[in-house]
Amino acid sequence: MLLWPAAPALAGCSPHLPPLALPSRSATAPPSLAVGPAPSEPLPAVPSPPSLSTPPSPTTPAGFAAGSAVSCAGRPGVARVVALLRTQGVLDGTTTVSVRVGPLCAGTWQYTVLAVPRREPLQVVSQGPPDALVLVAAGTDVCSDRVRGGAPPGILAAAHC
Repeated sequence: MLLWPAAPALAGCSPHLPPLALPSRSATAPPSLAVGPAPSEPLPAVPSPPSLSTPPSPTTPAGFAAGSAVSCAGRPGVARVVALLRTQGVLDGTTTVSVRVGPLCAGTWQYTVLAVPRREPLQVVSQGPPDALVLVAAGTDVCSDRVRGGAPPGILAAAHC
């Protein structure tokens, strides 16, 4: 068995150096800082670091973010959706309805659920600006090929497509 003497090896790890002489300060003279002439060329601009914030959800022209359905804030209102259903013959002029959900908006699409007396809830998917809505689908299942193929993710999620 070979034993290494550890203590003598550690004791001499570095050569012995004499202490450095430090400049002394006078009690009456403050330290001075030498400043050279200003550079003749301007220093290059340091670029800003990239933003670490999450990019906003893409929006469509005059619409809402497409990623999630949010309240349309009255544009369009329930009355406008009901008027669209009446002009398309989905509801007659005497049926009273109440809103269950929405209108919710994503992109330029809207999703609304209405309570109709003695019937199942009426789901409505429409598209376009609030003053010119186009009926895309209405009924108990609005997940038609047109809705699945064209509606933004927020509407698809709200309608459970």
